[in-house]
Amino acid sequence: MAARAERRSFWTWGYVSDEPSEAARKDAARNLAERLGHGIEPPTVPAIDAIALRPARLDVPAAFADWVSASAEERITHTHGGHSLELLKGLNGRFDSPPDAVAHPRTEDELEATLAWCDRDGHVAIPYGGGTSVVWGVTVPEDAASAVTIDLDNLNTVLEVDEVSRAARVQGGMLGPDLEAALKPLGLTLRHFPQSFPWSTVGGWVATRSGGHYATNHTHIDDFVESTRMLTPQGWVESRRLPGSGAGPSPDRLVLGSEGILGVVTECWLRLQKRPTFRATAGVLFDSWHRGTEAVRAIAQAKLMPANLRILDPGEAAFSAGLDGNHALLIIGFESSEIPQGDNARAAVAIARDSGGLIEDDEILIDDGTGRPTGRGGAVGAWRNAFIGVNAGLTAGLGLLSDTFETAVTWDKWPDFDAEVRARVGASLREAIGEDARLSCRFTHVYPDGPAPYYSFSGVVPRGAEEERWQAVKAAASAAVVAAGGTVTHHHAVGRMHRDGYDEQRPQLFAEMLRAAKRRVDPRGILNPGVLIDV
Repeated sequence: MAARAERRSFWTWGYVSDEPSEAARKDAARNLAERLGHGIEPPTVPAIDAIALRPARLDVPAAFADWVSASAEERITHTHGGHSLELLKGLNGRFDSPPDAVAHPRTEDELEATLAWCDRDGHVAIPYGGGTSVVWGVTVPEDAASAVTIDLDNLNTVLEVDEVSRAARVQGGMLGPDLEAALKPLGLTLRHFPQSFPWSTVGGWVATRSGGHYATNHTHIDDFVESTRMLTPQGWVESRRLPGSGAGPSPDRLVLGSEGILGVVTECWLRLQKRPTFRATAGVLFDSWHRGTEAVRAIAQAKLMPANLRILDPGEAAFSAGLDGNHALLIIGFESSEIPQGDNARAAVAIARDSGGLIEDDEILIDDGTGRPTGRGGAVGAWRNAFIGVNAGLTAGLGLLSDTFETAVTWDKWPDFDAEVRARVGASLREAIGEDARLSCRFTHVYPDGPAPYYSFSGVVPRGAEEERWQAVKAAASAAVVAAGGTVTHHHAVGRMHRDGYDEQRPQLFAEMLRAAKRRVDPRGILNPGVLIDV
């Protein structure tokens, strides 16, 4: 499949066609101005050919000219990932640490040649995926003498489908929508939908252990991987394709979550499923956030395995689903290609009602294969539209500080965990932003032994102060979740952003084991230095 010809945006998620219009940005500025009581104008988006860029610090070999470029456009569009501060830098024309060249290998042979060149000449190599990292996982270290970003957008094909076993061999550069489009004629689907789905790649999902929209059961890309193929500076690592194996530690488990420090993921076999035809959805209200989360625990531990089991606290439900600010909203969704889901939905609702949940019987929407819409109307539909329709560039540069942090914790620590995080982060928000700062929570994923809380915060700060204020809040958030017994990241990966928390969370002897593995496959330390470990 030919790589997408459209240029990637340098100041918002996705491509040029995903950029909000100037009129939409002005509308957003007017809405914020009404809230603040003074006028605001959105910053002007710089022309890409007017952006100042330091000269490239390497020479591209003539033999690589067909797939390696040192053009300003390539370097600009591969400088930043998808975090709001990075996008703000792009909007302000700041590209302080761009790669010196960008490689788009069309074959594995060209990838081998590129990585060998980087290894021989000491160029840092940054596997880019789709560039959607929100944890500074694809940025060039400031102390790198030279760097090459490796974009696998030309390696983007479904190479083989095993319809009997329901699995597919997929190249690492394939985008989520392209993968689903290739599988649809066969009646198959992966159904792994991270929020970055339109712009992220299969290889990036594997390298960062991405989390999809399934709230239970198949949540992480880990659950779908049968085998992996990865190129390191010392050669290829390819695991045997198996449904499961007890033959020692799994090689795939070292590739999953390696975040580009060991190699470049070029292929993997992924488990598929038939496309769903039966669905059921319910939105249950709770006048108590705590009782609502107890209902979630009871449903998760009943092993009903709903595809969607997300609860929004009253603040989140008001902001994203249009509720009154006094009720939490539990969204329950089931789907199957084989079995009607009405009974499962009614069983989950019954459990929710036992914890004080409020819903009428006729509000449980069931599709028994006729195509009846479920989950598109009411509060559930409003939340869905808000979640899918988010545009990172709409309010960029207006002084609106908005971000998230996510974690996971065992049920025995909840709700004390929530109270401690809200207290510590709330205090930081009041200091950094003021009393009008907003902090809310929802569960994105749920396990029988614990939830994955996802916190959102926002507020208005002086324009130009976004990075300083964000640093203070983010430091408080990371410290709070680790101190209270959670993980520093559940599905956003570690990158460079979460290194301090990851260093505290992981066993120190395991860090030495990981360094030993990196020394074996990347002895010169060229691959994504500063991510996960220091060498």
